[in-house]
Amino acid sequence: MDRVWPLRDAKAKFTEIVRLAASEGPQILTHRGVETAAVVSIADLRRIRAATVPVKDLLLHAPKLDEDIIEIIDTRQKDTDRDFNP
Repeated sequence: MDRVWPLRDAKAKFTEIVRLAASEGPQILTHRGVETAAVVSIADLRRIRAATVPVKDLLLHAPKLDEDIIEIIDTRQKDTDRDFNP
C-alpha cells in the first residue's frame, strides 16, 4: 500500500522512505498537501519503463484503414456554414 509523506517529513526520513519503497511499494511525497512525487524501487521503475510503448510505435503498427472508410472520410460534407455570435 502506498504511504503518503509530507515533504518536510520525507527530508528527515529519506533513508526509511527508500527502504519502504523497496520492501512495501511506492512512497508518495506531498508538497503543500498536493501529491508531487514518488519514491519507487528500481524494480518497479524498470517494470514501468518496460511496459511503456511510444506513441510513434503504436501509430506505425496500427492496422491499415479499409478503402471504404477512407472514401467515407474523404467524401463527408464539410460544414462551414456556422453562425458565430460572440
